[in-house]
Amino acid sequence: MEFSTILFAFGLTLFAGLATGVGSAMAFFAKKTNTKFLSLALGFSAGVMIYVSFVEIFVKARDALSGPLGERGGYWVTTLSFFGGLFLIALIDKLVPSFENPHEIRDVAEMDCEGKSIIQEEEKKQNLKRMGFFSALAIAIHNFPEGLATFTAALTDPSLGISVAVAIAIHNIPEGIAVSVPLYHATGSKKQAFKWSFLSGLSEPVGAIVGYVLLSQIFNETVFGILFASVAGIMVFISLDELLPTAQKYGEHHLSIYGLVSGMIVMAISLLLFA
Repeated sequence: MEFSTILFAFGLTLFAGLATGVGSAMAFFAKKTNTKFLSLALGFSAGVMIYVSFVEIFVKARDALSGPLGERGGYWVTTLSFFGGLFLIALIDKLVPSFENPHEIRDVAEMDCEGKSIIQEEEKKQNLKRMGFFSALAIAIHNFPEGLATFTAALTDPSLGISVAVAIAIHNIPEGIAVSVPLYHATGSKKQAFKWSFLSGLSEPVGAIVGYVLLSQIFNETVFGILFASVAGIMVFISLDELLPTAQKYGEHHLSIYGLVSGMIVMAISLLLFA
């Protein structure tokens, strides 16, 4: 595989991961983090990821596995790998306690420490600091398989990789908010809050590097098909468990669905144009 292709895939993964910094910056300039625009954007991201998972990624994985395993065997392994990826990300999500879960939505106003006694204020600041650090750790864990997903998609098809990277980047924006908001209110330092939000996103390109190093020695058509089908499962779970519920909490129910449909339409047109 050409070095330029690997470098391009890594660049896309880095872009997606560092979108947490965008969320961090948004938290500093918005009184509340629940905006209609973010609701639409998250719904759009879910639409892109769901559509591309079923229409493009699952199909390519099945085609890759049908060669070495036969039509029926390839279909079976693709299906099992899809649900394997889904259960893997579900397990990761389950291991993160709900209090520290980066997908729990919190407004900036809810984090405000003003109006409390000195003891209450210090106690709340310590709780917010703990929440922020645990959110950063939780996001790092979540981003690891997402980094591998983006990297794999980009290695296989650059245009597909761009779509996946943009969708995951949008998904990472509220995660950046989840880290920066509690840390900013606990420390009063935008620099500290942004730093930890930024660092949590770096696990995405780390996931890509580790995955590539581990798989490069055994990378063949069968391994690619299994990995690609697993990526589809990971992306579908992220969309249904994180993106759509988060989109609805940030805005109105219909806005998230409008975003979802728009994402599917845009993804469908892009696949038709570049087919």
